[in-house]
Amino acid sequence: METPEVRYAKSGDLSIAYMTAGTGPPDIVYVPNWTSNVEIFWEGNPFGRLLRRLSTMGRVIFFDQPGTGLSDPVPPDSLPTMEQWMDDVRIVMDAVGSRSAVFVAGDAAGPLAMLFAASHPERVDSLILTNSYARVLRDADYSWGFPLERRADAIDWWMERWGTGRQLELTSPNAAKDPLEVRAMGRAERHSASPAMARAIFNLISDLDVRHVLSAVRVPTLVVHTEKSRWIRVEHGRYLAEHIPGAEFVGLDGNDTGIFYGDLDPYFAEVERFLAHAGTSSREPERALFTIMFTDIVDSSARAGQLGDARWKELLDAHDAMVRLQLDRFRGREIKTTGDGFLATFDGPARAVQCARAVRDAAHALGISVRAGLHTGECERRGADIGGIAVHIAARVASTAGGGEVLVSSTVRDLVAGSRLVFEDRGLHELKGVGEWRIFSMGV
Repeated sequence: METPEVRYAKSGDLSIAYMTAGTGPPDIVYVPNWTSNVEIFWEGNPFGRLLRRLSTMGRVIFFDQPGTGLSDPVPPDSLPTMEQWMDDVRIVMDAVGSRSAVFVAGDAAGPLAMLFAASHPERVDSLILTNSYARVLRDADYSWGFPLERRADAIDWWMERWGTGRQLELTSPNAAKDPLEVRAMGRAERHSASPAMARAIFNLISDLDVRHVLSAVRVPTLVVHTEKSRWIRVEHGRYLAEHIPGAEFVGLDGNDTGIFYGDLDPYFAEVERFLAHAGTSSREPERALFTIMFTDIVDSSARAGQLGDARWKELLDAHDAMVRLQLDRFRGREIKTTGDGFLATFDGPARAVQCARAVRDAAHALGISVRAGLHTGECERRGADIGGIAVHIAARVASTAGGGEVLVSSTVRDLVAGSRLVFEDRGLHELKGVGEWRIFSMGV
């Protein structure tokens, strides 16, 4: 099969390399595992096996993230955030005229695909997760992840092997016995990312945590996991299937994390069976994942009394215009005003935090103090309004803030990995009616 033509889509000033192969429907978005090279992946082992097989089932869309493969380079300290990655997916889908698609993701690409499916369910027909996870690190609530105290050593281990293909010793031990497979993996690594970029990526993906997102994934989901995988244990896959509503789990024989090694027939038999029954999106979803922002003016009643009705109205109008300007700037959606504040939603948590910070700073220039609270969670669409427990959590977080403070829930903090936003831990808080939450403060 000939190598498809490499094309480019624009994401701001950056060019994103992508390819399509096969014909749909369905469209199938193959989510890159943070490092990729569309040309090398298609032409050579091991990834080409999977891509070529997928292209017999529909139109496969695959791309390189900025900083990797054939896409424009970026500095290692300017990696795309998760929401920038979501933007790039939509840009590539729009470039090829894809309204919605089946998403196929494995390993560290899984958290990104799950976040996209929860945030943009209208663009995802179904989701296939292969040997993936919600969090790679271990903590008190997630016992089978990698120990946090060994993260630095683990990244050093990967970097010692980067570009050689010797990572297969851990990830796919059967393939590691074949010198041709090791050589092919090493070539794929070298053409995917520089050593400095690879190290930055490993640091970033080790921080990803989408456990709080799983309940908001409302598209048909298949979780496939090799039962004896040494790198990503099967418990990760079972956790995903248990926490994504309606997800189906299938265990496959073997110990290779790379599903493209060995016989692909059992894997594709499950994929074809699943897709035959999963269907496609036909209407606007009633629920989706949003980052919710509440803002209000501190001590507004006292301030109104000091200024008088006419002067207060002028100041309030200036405040409202300023907030709407920042919402436009950061792609927020105004839901409603609350007298002296706003309720707004965002499709990305980092943009929401940046907007809240900008509102706070601009309010100071107006001579008023604004506080803000943010939370990311599943919301119910009610016409122009939204509802659900996530809205109440965001409101409670905001009520905890003092003048000039931007407070976020732990969910928001976990989802902005790689954004270079800095937070201060404010500890656990009992939020009225919604339980105990860890709160973080956004720095000045």
